[in-house]
Formats: sequence, structure tokens, C-alpha cells
Amino acid sequence: MIKIAHLSKRFGDVQAVNDLSLDVAAGEIYGLVGPDGAGKTTTLRLACGALHLDSGEIMIVGYDVVRQVELAREQIGYLPQRFSLYEDLTVLENIRFFAEVRGLRSAEWRPRCMAILDFVGLETFTERRAGHLSGGMKQKLGLAAALVHRPQVLLLDEPTTGVDPVTRQDFWQLIIRLVGEGGVAILVSTPYMDEAARCSRVGFMQRGKMLVEGPPDILRQQLEGRVLELRGEPISLIRRLARSIEDVEDAQMFGDRVHLRIREGKAKQVMERLETHVPASGGLITHLEIIPSQLEDLFIALLEQKPHA
Repeated sequence: MIKIAHLSKRFGDVQAVNDLSLDVAAGEIYGLVGPDGAGKTTTLRLACGALHLDSGEIMIVGYDVVRQVELAREQIGYLPQRFSLYEDLTVLENIRFFAEVRGLRSAEWRPRCMAILDFVGLETFTERRAGHLSGGMKQKLGLAAALVHRPQVLLLDEPTTGVDPVTRQDFWQLIIRLVGEGGVAILVSTPYMDEAARCSRVGFMQRGKMLVEGPPDILRQQLEGRVLELRGEPISLIRRLARSIEDVEDAQMFGDRVHLRIREGKAKQVMERLETHVPASGGLITHLEIIPSQLEDLFIALLEQKPHA
């Protein structure tokens, strides 16, 4: 459904996308993750034909985005980072506008619009102006506008940034339903690792390049047996001591815990050193165990392994 091959895009001296390749099948959610400036938004804008590529190829449902851009766009629903609908129009007027722009006849647009608004949970807000919606409701309206013409491909650019956790959960339930019921292909960028873990596959970008991709569970296995979870007090002392221990590659705060990334095969030795050094320095360990790695652990490790990036 989506095929991107050797895609590159430069803005002056900045190489925004660098020889990027990926593909997304029907019924699949592909998550693009990476720090600010990684090239995620540029990739999505290139994929929908909003930017001209420098080199490479983008195919959407078999249509070449360069040579057949209008045919390709007919297959795409695009939700940008920032709310881009008309704030002076009501919810229903916005959906009607995009339905008619997409070619739905007058007899078709109202039942289709009401079905979409019901799907995203805005059926009782049809007369409210878009500018008076909450952040989460605006994103749901944006999704409704993107879905009104029954696209086969959805491009979602950080769709839940800035909304509350409950709304994020609701939004992702909608995305999962779309994949399950409609068989669409979804390419979504996200800064949230819990959202990335919901994707069929994840690609981690840095400075326009793809560092690694694969199913989240498979990616996490790269650090199997190499992550320790440590709790205690004072936590600042414990973290500082942990970082000074040989074979500890990194120590990152995760709420009230510290995740230690350990050199392969050295977890037992590090645990023994911690149990000796921390009490001797006036600290207290309340919890210490090897845990399954999270995507955050892997991506921090990847960034540290790519200093040139």
C-alpha cells in the first residue's frame, strides 16, 4: 500500500531525509519514531505529495506520487501535526466541505459525514464551531476529515501530541479499529514510546536516516538481559553510583526508578557491585532486578551508538 525506496530530501545544508526506504502493507500500522529533526514530518509530507523529493520513489497503492500525484492523493487521508481545518465553521460544515471537495455528491455526503462523526465520537457536536473544540476533539475532527473519502492509506503526523492521556487512548482505539475493520495501511509518526509499542512495526529515524526497524517485540530483544531496574534512596546518589560502576553503559531515570543498561553478560556482576557500593555510600536499595527492555532503552542505546548522527 505504501512503498518508499531510497527517498532523499535536502533543505539547503540540511539533509532532512537521507536514503530512506520502508513499506507498509494493508492492515498494518507502521510507526516512525525519533527525536525532533529526525525527518519524520518531512517523510510524511513527501509521501502525500506536499513536497518535491530530490531522489527516490514513493508509491501509494500502486500510484507514483511524482508522476501520478492526483491519483495517489485520492488514496490518502492526511492528518498534519497542527490543526488545519476551518475554526469558524462548525464540525459538520468542516466535514461537509471536505466531503464535497473529495467529490461526494449531495445525497452521499450527509450519511457518510454522520457515520464518520459517530465513529470518532463527535456526533453530538455537529453544530459546535471547530475553534471551540478541545485539543483532543480537534484531532478527532481532523481524523474524520481525513477519513471522509474512504482512503486506503492514512498518514498521521504526531496525531496525539498535546492531548491528555485519556484522549490519546481513545484516539489509538480509533486507529486500531480502522485497521481491523477497514484494512487500511497507516504510517504514523509519534514521540510516545507507548504508542510506538502498539504499532505492527517501528522505524527509528535520526537525522533523516533509518537506524533500525522491525516489530517492537523483536526490537526489544536486542537488549535482552541487559537492563536492570533499580529503586532506592536517595535516588540521585544511587544513579550517580550506578554510572560509576564498570560495565554500566547508561543510567536513565524512569519516574522513581533508574534503568541501567549493562554490557552483555555482565548483569550479575553489576548487581553484586551495586549491593556493595550503595550501602557503603549511605544509600538504600529497595528493588533491583533484570527486566525486559523497553523501546526507550533501545532507542537511547541506538543514539549513543551513532555519535556521528
